Amino acid sequence: MDIGGEAHGLKAWWLSLPSRRFTERAGYHWYVVGTVCVGAFMAALDASIVNVALPDLGTYFRAGSEVGWVLIAYLLTLATLLTLFGRLADMLGRKPLYTFGFLVFIVGSAACGAALSMPMLIVARVFQAAGAAMLQANSVAIITATVPPSVRGQAIGFQGSAQAVGLSVGPAVGGALIALFGWRAIFYVNVPVGLLGTLAGALILPRDRLSGNRPWFDWVGSALFAPLLVAVMLGLEEGQTWGWSSPRILGLWAVALALALAFWQWERRTRAPLIDLRLFRIPVFTIGNVTGLLSYLVMFGVLVLMPYFFERVMHYPSAVVGLVMTAVPLGMTVTAPVAGRAADRAGPRLITTGGMVVAALATFLLALSIGTRPDVVFLVVELFFVGVGLGMFTPPNNSSVMGSLPQDRLGVGGGILNMARSLGMASGTAVSLALVTILLAVYGGTLAAGGPVGPWIPSLRWTLYLLVALGGIAAVLSVFRVGQPHSQSHKADPLPLEW
Repeated sequence: MDIGGEAHGLKAWWLSLPSRRFTERAGYHWYVVGTVCVGAFMAALDASIVNVALPDLGTYFRAGSEVGWVLIAYLLTLATLLTLFGRLADMLGRKPLYTFGFLVFIVGSAACGAALSMPMLIVARVFQAAGAAMLQANSVAIITATVPPSVRGQAIGFQGSAQAVGLSVGPAVGGALIALFGWRAIFYVNVPVGLLGTLAGALILPRDRLSGNRPWFDWVGSALFAPLLVAVMLGLEEGQTWGWSSPRILGLWAVALALALAFWQWERRTRAPLIDLRLFRIPVFTIGNVTGLLSYLVMFGVLVLMPYFFERVMHYPSAVVGLVMTAVPLGMTVTAPVAGRAADRAGPRLITTGGMVVAALATFLLALSIGTRPDVVFLVVELFFVGVGLGMFTPPNNSSVMGSLPQDRLGVGGGILNMARSLGMASGTAVSLALVTILLAVYGGTLAAGGPVGPWIPSLRWTLYLLVALGGIAAVLSVFRVGQPHSQSHKADPLPLEW
């Protein structure tokens, strides 16, 4: 067997990609968007598909509360590695890392399906999340680098819709697979889809144009940044369980603060920082990440609070609640591509501001509508418009953020953008649960099932009012977003920086 010849042939095949069957077709960039959407869909799907399997996993492995780490380990790893892989993609190429990410995701998924114990499953979920981080950190960057500015917002809208669809159908798909084939099927199903995604990435995604400079990776910054994010995410995720004033939570915040200060000092001095802090001198980049975090905080606050209302007050079964709550991602799915197209023509300021106004107004109407005998149709419509508002906001926000960056910082910029989203998801869950628990205690209720219904109405209402206020802040900040319609821009780095 001529191993050297086969290796040479494989290298020659890789260098001949992408295939001319795709690159020479009109609208080639839409093939790239479609390929990226597969990865965005799969990564989002696996963030939500496991939720319905947690009871089965607890029973199968005879596990208690530690079964929650099947979900927490995935989210922690995803948030921690997004920026690191984004920086590596800027250095080594986005296509290789994206394609390799699919392979890591496949191996991790297969290992999850074959897990023989709870620790083995949690480790496999970490490996799976690492592959998902490679996909998510590069998806928006690949679109930004490939798609013409005149349709970039629309393309990012499709990518956002793919993520919303993945999040929304995850519980339904997971429930069906578990009912038909058992819990292992929710992981094994990723293998054939991942193989198709890997092949599509190799054949379709464009080759990267890298500088001839020798890449330098910030290992010290990474060693500080990764545990910093773990401490923050773990504090947000476990604060409700451990107690916000418990020694463990206070210790996590102390560690996070110390690591943040050390990371800030190091990044200011090193020659090739993991996150060049000068990026935050770009107003669009800073405003876009802050408002992006707030937008996902509002969305996940609603997604966490309203199931409690439907189950504790309306006494709906979980299956019905899950169906009703799909109204939010459905609104995002329908609106995102349209909003992206509109922002390409009119610019991001009006669309992002309007989107957050719609989301905040719909949340305000939700707060007014909840009661012991609400009109369920109105509630579903209001949930739908929360999703519509976020679907209006997200694509033009992401497009304007990525369009403000130099080409050689698209990867790390996409990583920061996705990290802000993850922090928004975690903080939306933590803040909403913490506040509603405090208010329930004030009104004489409890978060546990079986308590009195009365205290839930004012507790949920005031917590929703807080989300309205945060959505309003995001809308006001979006007013100050500077930029021009992408159809008028001619490059991805309109604000020159010295690197």
